[in-house]
Amino acid sequence: MQKNEEMLKEAPFKQLIMNLCIPTIMIMLVMTIYNMADTYFIGQTNDPCKIAAISLSGPVFSILSGLGTLFGSGGCTVVSLSLGEKKYGRIRAVTSLCFYGSVLIGCVFLAVVNLNITGIARAIGSDSDTIVYTVSYLRIIAFGAPVILFTNVFANLIRADGAAKQSMIANGIGTIANIILDPILIIGLRMGVRGAAIATVAGNVISASYLLYYVIKKQKLFSLKLQDVSFEKKVIIPVFTLGLPLACGTILMSCSHMLMNNVLVSYGSAAVAANGVAGKAGMLINMIQMGICMGMQPALSYNCGAKNYGRMHQIVRNTGIMTVILGSILTILCFVFRKEFVLAFIDHEQVIALGQKMVVASMLIGPVYGLYQLAVTFLQSTGKAGYATMISLLDKGIVFIPMLYLLNGLFGLEGVIYTAVITDLISILAGGILSFSWNKKLTTATQA
Repeated sequence: MQKNEEMLKEAPFKQLIMNLCIPTIMIMLVMTIYNMADTYFIGQTNDPCKIAAISLSGPVFSILSGLGTLFGSGGCTVVSLSLGEKKYGRIRAVTSLCFYGSVLIGCVFLAVVNLNITGIARAIGSDSDTIVYTVSYLRIIAFGAPVILFTNVFANLIRADGAAKQSMIANGIGTIANIILDPILIIGLRMGVRGAAIATVAGNVISASYLLYYVIKKQKLFSLKLQDVSFEKKVIIPVFTLGLPLACGTILMSCSHMLMNNVLVSYGSAAVAANGVAGKAGMLINMIQMGICMGMQPALSYNCGAKNYGRMHQIVRNTGIMTVILGSILTILCFVFRKEFVLAFIDHEQVIALGQKMVVASMLIGPVYGLYQLAVTFLQSTGKAGYATMISLLDKGIVFIPMLYLLNGLFGLEGVIYTAVITDLISILAGGILSFSWNKKLTTATQA
C-alpha cells in the first residue's frame, strides 16, 4: 500500500503509464475482446437474426454494467481521495458498502428482468424474428447479475491504490474462460445464443473468484464485513455523486442504443446486425482511450486530495496528448481495414455493405473522443461530479435522443448512422469548456 501511495504522489508520468495506464488499457482491451467474442462466434452461423439478438441485448447488459460503475467508479474515486487524505476508516466503510450494494442490486436486477422478460425484449426492439433468441440470452445474463456486478465493482475498486495489474488479471482470466467456452457451447454443443450467455456468466464467476481472493487475502484496508457498512452521508453521498457521471453515461448510452435499435429495426435485421458489428470498431478505439483516462484516475484523485494541483495539471495535459495520438493511429487502422473487420464477424452481403458505412461514420470522431473521456474523468476525480454528470447527460441523452429522431426523419438511415458523431462532437466541446473553467479555478487556488 505504501509503495503504491508513493507512486501516485511522486512517480514520473512514464512510470504512471506503465503501472496504471497499460494495465487499465489491457483491461479495456480484454473487455472489448470479451464483448466481441459472443458476436464473433455467433456470427459464424451467418444468421443476422442471432447477431441482431445479441446487439439488441447489449443495452440491457450495459445497464447492468452502469449500475456496477455507480459503485465501482464512485468507490474507486472516494478510496483514492481518502488515501490522499489518510482517512482509512472511510475506506473500510466505502468498500463494504460497495460489496453489499452491488450484490443487492444484482439480485433486484435478476428479479425485475425475469418478471417481465418478454416485455423487456419487445421494448428493446425485438421482433418476431429475434425475440426467441433475445429472451434466451437475457434470461441467463439476468441470473448471473449479482456476480457480474461484483466483478465490475471490485475490478474498479482495487485500482484505487494503484493495483491495476490485479484488476487486469481478474478481467483477463474471465475473458480467456469466455473465449474458450464460446466455441464449445455456441458451435460444438450448438447452444447458440444460450451458449454465449452461459460463457459470459462463467467468465464473470471466474473473475469474481479471483477478486474475492485478492480482497480477502491481500488487501488489508478493504472490508467485506457487514458491520463496517455505513449509511452516513459522508460515505454514501460521495460514492453515488462521484460514481454518477460514468454510471449515468453508461445507462443513458444503453437507453439511447435501445432507441436506436428500435429505429434500426424498421430497416430490417441486417441494419441492426451491421450496427452491432460496426460498433465494435468504435468500441475498440473508445475503450483504449477510456483505459488511459481511467488508469490515471487514481493519480488525479490522490493528488487532488493531497492538494498537489501542479502535478495533477501535468498529468491531465500529458494524458490528453496520449489519447489523441493513440486515437489517431487506431482510427486510421480501422478505416483502412473496415471491410476485413466487418467480414471477420459475418459473411452476409447486406450486413457487410452497411457495416462498412457505419464503421466510417464511427471513425470520424475517433482521434479526439478520448478528450471527452478525459474531461469526465478529470471532473469526477477532482470532485466536480455535477459537471461530469452534465456532460454525460448531453452526450447520451439530451442531445442524442432528439438528434436521432430528427436526423432519421430528415435523412432516413443515413441520418441515424451519423447521429452519434454529431452528438459526440457537441459533448467534447462542452467537456472542454467545463474542464477548462474548473482547471482555472484550481490553478488560482494553487497560487493563492
